Amino acid sequence: MFGWEVSSSEPAYATVLIRDPSGNATHSNLAFEFDRHYRRPVWPSEPEAQQQMVHLDIGVIDLAAAVNDAADLGAQDADFQPQDDVRVMLDPDGHPFCLYIDQN
Repeated sequence: MFGWEVSSSEPAYATVLIRDPSGNATHSNLAFEFDRHYRRPVWPSEPEAQQQMVHLDIGVIDLAAAVNDAADLGAQDADFQPQDDVRVMLDPDGHPFCLYIDQN
């Protein structure tokens, strides 16, 4: 969704290189690890149910276009939407993330 490159990948682990606004590589990566005991989180949260593991808020210029782009990559709208100017999306594995209009 961000166009970031996968910097390392193994069957159970991958990292994505984060670049600065000018496109230069930083010393930061997002790392993802396979968990064979993974349980899909619920949104909104419910007692005794799997909670979200991380939550990304992603600022966008055009909310409708960003929702369409995310959907084209396999995300879907969450059933519960607590705000009119924010869209809660679920990635293909059920992790919630928010798209919002970045006013800056």
